Amino acid sequence: MADTDVLTDGLFFGEGPRWRDGRLWFSDFYDHAVKSVDLSGSIRTELKLEDQPSGLGWLPDGRLLVVSMRARSVLRLEKNGLAVHADIRHLTAHLCNDMVVDREGFAWVGNFGFDLDAEIEDRGGEVFKTHPTANLVRVDPDGAVCVAAPDLHFPNGTVITADGATLIVAETLAGRLTAFTINADKSLSDRRTWAEIERAAPDGICLNSQNEIWVANAAAPEILRVAQGGEIRQRVTTHQPCYACMLGGIDGKTLFALTAASSDHRLASAGRTGRVETLRVSTPAAGWP
Repeated sequence: MADTDVLTDGLFFGEGPRWRDGRLWFSDFYDHAVKSVDLSGSIRTELKLEDQPSGLGWLPDGRLLVVSMRARSVLRLEKNGLAVHADIRHLTAHLCNDMVVDREGFAWVGNFGFDLDAEIEDRGGEVFKTHPTANLVRVDPDGAVCVAAPDLHFPNGTVITADGATLIVAETLAGRLTAFTINADKSLSDRRTWAEIERAAPDGICLNSQNEIWVANAAAPEILRVAQGGEIRQRVTTHQPCYACMLGGIDGKTLFALTAASSDHRLASAGRTGRVETLRVSTPAAGWP
């Protein structure tokens, strides 16, 4: 039996949840849309685009940034429509995915590094043992780009601590959370393992005020509350596999889970199995996103 309640359904595949202005914003891959939902479950389409959207964030002046997965770029929403904020094709090898944007508008973007679905079809579980690695890319507020960190195993969900000093990224295919120090010039250093998570594929993540990370486990219908070092302090069972999570609500204590029947692109795009599920928790959100 699931621990969560279903807030809304009828989505294809939700990703990149962000709490802003009383609503949970998220991308719906195969509807080619950025949507939002309030605490009553009322959904609103905020933006339609030709590509699949993924990670979301905002510049300090309130302009929305959206990861364009197949174009491997970051788009910026202006009054007259979408503009390319940054083209990162030359720094990425396959679909771009999640993104975190800090208080100054610096963004860090992950990518698959290779065609995951095709490799799983060809090699099955072997893909988790051997596969190409990928870059984590930094996008500056003016659109300049650079490699922030190379050689990551499917860099995915990312958080920044409340003091702005540490970035933590989920390496989905390595089963771990990896931390970096954010230097004054926004470069990353002191790469280290924040937590190893056995028998899990960490996808979307969010941070609470006790320096614990909620981890959507893409390999199971669950979200894990993980302490630095790897202790699992809580398991939340969801109705179906969970791919992203976010703390929000009026007091930051509503845990939102984005779930779907499958992440396989053929299955996920064929039916509206996507849901937003919720659970009240005791510790509020912290940091970014």
